[in-house]
Amino acid sequence: MHTFDPEMTDLVLGYVRSRLAMAEAPLDHPGKAADLADALSGVITNEGRDASEVLDIYATRLAPHVISADSPRFMSFIPSAPTKAALLFDTVVSCASLQGISWLEAAGAVAAENQVLRVLSDLAGLPARAGGTFVSGGSAGNLSALVVARETARRRLGDPRAHLRVAVSSQAHSSIGNTLRMLDLEALVIPTLDRRLTEEAVRAAFDVDGHAESVCAIVATAGTTNAGIIDDLAGVAAAIKGRNIWFHVDGAYGGAGLLAASVRHRYDGIEHADSLVIDPHKWLFAPFDCAALLYRKPELAKAVHTQDAPYLDSIHGDDPDEWNPTDYAYHLTRRARGLPLWFSMAVNGLDAYRDAVEAAIELTRTTVELVHERPYLTLLRDPELSNVIFRREGWGAEEYERWSTDLLERQRAFVQPTRWDGELVGRLSFLHPATTVEMVVEVLDAMA
Repeated sequence: MHTFDPEMTDLVLGYVRSRLAMAEAPLDHPGKAADLADALSGVITNEGRDASEVLDIYATRLAPHVISADSPRFMSFIPSAPTKAALLFDTVVSCASLQGISWLEAAGAVAAENQVLRVLSDLAGLPARAGGTFVSGGSAGNLSALVVARETARRRLGDPRAHLRVAVSSQAHSSIGNTLRMLDLEALVIPTLDRRLTEEAVRAAFDVDGHAESVCAIVATAGTTNAGIIDDLAGVAAAIKGRNIWFHVDGAYGGAGLLAASVRHRYDGIEHADSLVIDPHKWLFAPFDCAALLYRKPELAKAVHTQDAPYLDSIHGDDPDEWNPTDYAYHLTRRARGLPLWFSMAVNGLDAYRDAVEAAIELTRTTVELVHERPYLTLLRDPELSNVIFRREGWGAEEYERWSTDLLERQRAFVQPTRWDGELVGRLSFLHPATTVEMVVEVLDAMA
């Protein structure tokens, strides 16, 4: 199993080459359990199978039933659009078994990852001492950051079991609620005006709450998943000033907008964050799974997340320049998932990233005009980033499902409706620079 096989290598790399050479990744289709069970029947045996047979099963019977999030026709949920450079370097990370646990074992990888974290910290205006690690996604980042918020507050209070709360808006990502349940933290849900958390809303919530001193953290969002709304970050920071409240910003989707000059002003106040999450596998064109977790004072995270065991003593040195990514999140073993982003940023340059983010924002603005031009469509909210929410007048669930199914069957687009004020409506999300106006026109015209 550990002997170099040139034929298998050529076989697999040939598939990689053909995939990378595609001008447009295919959307493909959902799969049926019975068909996939049939395709996989007998694949794993005691004796093993020829690599070409197994790859053929994957390429012809499994891969067509994995919808490609990196297709420019993928306009649902939050798409992905990894660069060719990032995808290629992801193969390097895999074939070299690069891990990113500690400075002792992976100093080169960690140093490169930290260079990218510094770029992101600078974009957000965080201080020079800021730092963190790459985790698997926004959920992992939110969980790791709020653990630090909770434990920092408990240590300040001198009570390791203190019952604490976290202030959130009604628009916070679903992972925030899940995190609070896991951490046994109560949510103080702050009502929002037009779905945006504001300074006035935060101050009002604290004024009427009889136990505001139990709030250890507040979560603001820099780009909600559904509509791309950015909270009043400067106002939230002002509202909690002097209260010993941890300021966490969930920018998993929208944080990449920091690169776009046209919307950078919307992020004013993000520089006050105590922790920040940005998912490069979304709008920074990295492969899955890659999320950047940043701390204003990483030493606070290190005090919470560092794991101690006899076999780990050797990785905990006294050199302050040595950086162990495992000290800044709940993980221990981790792949060097930030390296593909590092390679791509270095190869393509940050200006290319700025242009790509701006392209999605410009397409969004064009889509708004297209919606206004069609009398059967109604725009429900002016977009701030790259998500468009609209209503097809006279439609219900059956019509939206037929629209979505037809476009996917014809491989024209992957679109899924969402809910807005309890109503099923249309939603398009743009990240891929290769998504064209013509593609969008086809999607909207299919609703006529």
